[in-house]
Formats: sequence, structure tokens, C-alpha cells
Amino acid sequence: MSVQNRLLLIYTSIFTTAFFLVALLVYFLPLNRILTQTDVELEAIVSQVQAEVVVQGPRDMARLSVPKDLANFKTATIFMIAINMQGEVVARSSNLIGVGVILDPDGRDVANKFNLVQHGQSILRVLTVPLSITDGDQTVVIGHLQVARLLDTYDDFNRSLIIALLIGFGAATASLFLAVWVTPSLFKPLEDIAAVARQITRADDLSRRVPDPGRNDEFGDLARALNQTLEQIEHFFQAQQRLLADVSHELRTPLTTIRGNLDLMRHMGVADPESMDVIQDELERMTRLIGDLLLLARVDSGSLPLERRPVALDNTLFEVYRQVSRLQKDVTVTVAEMDQVSVLGDADRLKQLLLILVDNAIKYTPAGGVVSISLSRADSWAKLQVHDTGTGIPAQDIPYIFERFYRVDKARGRAQGGSGLGLAIAKWIATAHGGWIQVESVVGEGATFTVSLPARKPVEETDHEAETIDNTSTTVTRPSLRALRRR
Repeated sequence: MSVQNRLLLIYTSIFTTAFFLVALLVYFLPLNRILTQTDVELEAIVSQVQAEVVVQGPRDMARLSVPKDLANFKTATIFMIAINMQGEVVARSSNLIGVGVILDPDGRDVANKFNLVQHGQSILRVLTVPLSITDGDQTVVIGHLQVARLLDTYDDFNRSLIIALLIGFGAATASLFLAVWVTPSLFKPLEDIAAVARQITRADDLSRRVPDPGRNDEFGDLARALNQTLEQIEHFFQAQQRLLADVSHELRTPLTTIRGNLDLMRHMGVADPESMDVIQDELERMTRLIGDLLLLARVDSGSLPLERRPVALDNTLFEVYRQVSRLQKDVTVTVAEMDQVSVLGDADRLKQLLLILVDNAIKYTPAGGVVSISLSRADSWAKLQVHDTGTGIPAQDIPYIFERFYRVDKARGRAQGGSGLGLAIAKWIATAHGGWIQVESVVGEGATFTVSLPARKPVEETDHEAETIDNTSTTVTRPSLRALRRR
């Protein structure tokens, strides 16, 4: 059974049960209230009349008599009769003169009894009370007193209530039929979504989207959520395809170069030093590529832990500066600004982040250019900046430079040994430390990469842990950094 039919069945059952329960309450409670009030009034009348009934004669010939003033019910709604054990009416109220019927023939019993009795077109509520005398140790019933009240309003109310309930039941039934008719149209968007989803699965076309009904309800939310999911799946699928293609290309290029140089050496019969250098460079490039791929694979699987220790970024900056200064001669690397800022994180990964940005800036800065590194504190954030005077990045490429294997100039990047994974790794390191990385660039003027990381509060830098980590290196490197800034 479909969800639609199950819902209709459940709602119909609940509604029908609730309607009948309410109908029973609405029908019986008012009627019972009317009868209760009538019974109380009849009991009061019977108590008054019963006290004045006169019993005459011995036990076997006892006769009843009711004072005329008690039988003088002039109202047209209350009646009274007294009958003996032979069924003869011995007294009646004045509004029953000429009427010889007993008010309730079935009510004569040894106990008080209430009955609803139909007399012609009228309904009477009759209370029958036995009249008795005491003969020694025995109580003998010698007659009955019956007091009745006309309930024409009760009958009218009963009929009106039944009509109202029937009308209500008809309206409820009509509403259920309306619900059965409307429900399929309400579930139509869900059926359309399911149909398109099946088509996407059969056709393996992730570019398609489920129809959005444009409604602000659960179906609209479901359609939009599915479209967002499909968009992400398509993005990941395309990224996977691009990754496979890029990895194949990146590995094929050095393998082709290695094979060509090996064939050349085999043909020449001697190990050519230049060819050996080329092979060595390509092997190192493949090693770096595989290392970066393994790192990103561990990142994606969540199996790459990060240490959380106090790290003095000024020391990390100086270590990177000292490392690149010894290797690079064509591009000048300087420290523009340096504050003492500490963060919680993984020292090795933060150093890797800074090395990636500096190495990337050096690669895209022509000879004679300048790469400057700066560290500052802005409120509760540490700001690491790497600025270069290189070629810059076109505005249309900036949104994609942190994607894996993306290169602004693919031919040039490959010639310089880049794999297109460095900035993706840098972005992950910044994000994993609770920060972010952004870039500003003007083509022909250079680019500035800014890394924002949560800084530790200054009071925390006096903790034992912070003092024991880098106490020695701090006292050694800060004078050197000041000297660098004066050059």
C-alpha cells in the first residue's frame, strides 16, 4: 500500500472514530441533563403528594384518597394519578379529568421507577412510587402514585439533535471524499521527484535535477535538498574524473621522460650525466606528486591527525625564511612585518602551509622580483601574508586556484615542477586549524595570499607548556628577525 493510501486510511479511521465519540457525547449528555432535571422535579412533587395520601380501611379493603388541593395540577405539563392494586384510578390531577388511562402501565413495582412513556404524540417522563402500609412486621403495597411531566421539548430537541448529527456526518463524509480527491494532487510533486530520480539512475546523468514545485512545504524542501545533493555528487564525480585524468597525465609525463632518457642511454651505451639528472628530477617530481596525493587521500578519509600545541608563528616564519633564502638567488625574499603571535596547532603542518605559499610565490615571480612575508595580529586573529611581484592571477581563475590540479598556466606550471596540489593542501591546513585563506591579485602586479588563524590570548602564552616548547629558539631568532627588518 502506498504512503498516500496509508495516510488516507489512517486519517479516515481516526476521523470516523473521533466523530462517533463526539456524536455520542453531544447526543447523550444534553438529553441526560434534561432527564436528570426532570427526575429531580418529579421526586420533589412525589415527596409532597405522598405525605398527604390518606389510606382508609383495613389491610384487605384499604382505599386511597388524595386531597383535592394536591390533585389540582392546572399546569399542562405536570400530571398525577393514584391507583390501587386492582388498577383502578382513585385520584387524578385536574388536568387529567376525563382521561381514564394509567400514565405508566408498566411502572407498577415495589420500588420507585422512572420511565419514558409515549401517549399519542406526546412523551411523558413518569415516576411511579409504591404506596404501602405497615401490618405488624410486614409492609404491604396497596397502590401506586404516578407523577409525570410532558417532554415534548425533549422530543423536539432529540429530533433536532439527530438531524444536526446527520448533517454533520454528511459534511464529514463529503470532506473525506474531498480529501481522497485532493490528496493525489498533493502527492504529485513527490511522484514527479521519484520519477526523475529513477531516470537519473537509469541514464547515469547527474546533470539533471528533480523538479522544484516551488512550494514552501516539505515537498519543496525535499526537492531543493535533493537538487543540492545531486549538485554536490556531480561536483565530486567531476572532481574524481578530473583527478584521475590529471594524475594519469602527471604520471605519464615523467614516465615518458624517464623512458626516453633510458632509451637514449641504452642506444648510446653509456650513462649520460645530463639524462641521469633529468631522470632524477622526474623521479623527485613523481615522489612529490605521490606524497601529495597520499596526503590528500588521508585528508579525505579523515585519518590524518593534527597536533594541538602552542606554536609561535614568528619562529615558524623565520625558519621558512631561512630555508628559502639559502636556496633562492634570483628572487629576493624579505620579511616585511613581524609580530609575536601564537596559535594552537600542528607546527609541521603550519610550516608546510607557509612553505607552499612562499614556494608558489617564488615560482611565479620573475628574476629580480620580490617575495615578502609578514605576520601580524588583528584582534583575535593571526594574519600570515605572502606577497609577490610576479605575474598575478586573472580574476576568472581566482575562484578555482584552490582546487586540486588546477593551474592558471598549465604548461608553465608543469615546466616548473608543480603538480597543482599545493594550494589545495594549503587550504586544508588553514581550514583544519579553524581559519581560512584568501587571495588578492592584479595581473602583472603580483598576488597576496592571506592566511587567518585563531590566535591564542596573550595570557595563555605565559603557561608552562608555552614556555617549555620554544623558549630557546625564541631568544635566538628574534634578534635575527629585527636585524633582517633593518637591512
